[in-house]
Amino acid sequence: MPSAADLLERCTFPGPGEPLSCAVSGGADSLALLALACAAGCRVTAIHVDHGLRAGSAGEAAVVASAARRFGAVFRSVRAPVPPGPNLEARARIARRAVLPEGSATGHTMDDQAETVVLNLFRGAGLDGLAGMRPGPVHPLLSIRRSDTHDLCASLSLDPVVDPTNADRRFLRNAVRHDLLPACSYAAGRDLVPVLARQARLLADEASLLDQLSSAIDPADAATLAAAPLPLARRAARRWLRSADHPPDAAAVERVLAVAAGAAAATDVAPGIRVRRRRGRLVAGPTG
Repeated sequence: MPSAADLLERCTFPGPGEPLSCAVSGGADSLALLALACAAGCRVTAIHVDHGLRAGSAGEAAVVASAARRFGAVFRSVRAPVPPGPNLEARARIARRAVLPEGSATGHTMDDQAETVVLNLFRGAGLDGLAGMRPGPVHPLLSIRRSDTHDLCASLSLDPVVDPTNADRRFLRNAVRHDLLPACSYAAGRDLVPVLARQARLLADEASLLDQLSSAIDPADAATLAAAPLPLARRAARRWLRSADHPPDAAAVERVLAVAAGAAAATDVAPGIRVRRRRGRLVAGPTG
């Protein structure tokens, strides 16, 4: 069983004395995040987000508050009601992000990374999606396994909260976690979690290189964009659209490239937003 010191060598926390807000639900991964962040010497604020989705959430907050006191972290509990609608997981994630400070650390492990890569493959998320989550202070546990966080909690006599929804196969991530990845690992004759995590690291490096190369392209210059190698043109167009607060899908990017090449006069990239070519420049503005 690895010690906290062994695990810290594989983590990417900020340096000692640096402030760090940690999202701590009370589960094994987040409690391990809290314990390791404090062991790394960070000035930790443990934030419990209560969505009010199930009974007992006050007790879960108490588990986090107790652990925070034990490890010398500041504790804060915030409510984040989830609005009605489809895709509960996505709505809860948006609600959490809205109340957590920017740059808050989460307890995502290597296993979560592998699941994320598979889910992004299902969504057709391209290179950036297959690169998964990036290691760093926001995701400091990506090089340790879920079993490591459970072992650490056991060694520290921590009693993690068990979220029953994590076993519900109606949620796609749970089906990937409990059914698909084990079946694929069995078929491959090896544990695929480290394989997928390693692939994500390699693809993240390639994504960073493409970003660097595409940064030299002026995406609003139609002729320059049309002449650029297609992978770089796509990234430049995506960067331009995103900077204008219009997160694009792949089809929208391709339509913008068609406008740049003169194959189309204009295209809609978001509700009420159209990209046009004027005097050799691409302009994003309201439709009409």
